[in-house]
Amino acid sequence: QVQLVESGGGLVQPGGSLRLSCAVSGSGFSIYAMAWYRQAPGKERELVARVTRGGTTNYADSVKGRFTISRDNTKNTVDLQMNSLKPEDTAVYYCNLFTTNARAYWGQGTQVTVSS
Repeated sequence: QVQLVESGGGLVQPGGSLRLSCAVSGSGFSIYAMAWYRQAPGKERELVARVTRGGTTNYADSVKGRFTISRDNTKNTVDLQMNSLKPEDTAVYYCNLFTTNARAYWGQGTQVTVSS
């Protein structure tokens, strides 16, 4: 059974930084990509950043230059460093794992609130 556990959310002032971490446990799967999504109240879940096993990254336009996704293939972890946070970054952030046989797994989500 695959399990994703996120950590690192919280309350931060505008302009501040947070680092989210996601640890993957389990067996019987091969990772194609890992990603962070977010969902704000009343909005659809959206892709924030993604990194493939080969290291290719892509970001939502709204976070380019402010967020950095990184992955440790040996530890099966993926982090999201978020800098220059804005109130519109407030959302529940979800870790996502996509396997080579096209299965997707999700973490439970972690709340990020950007407010003064």
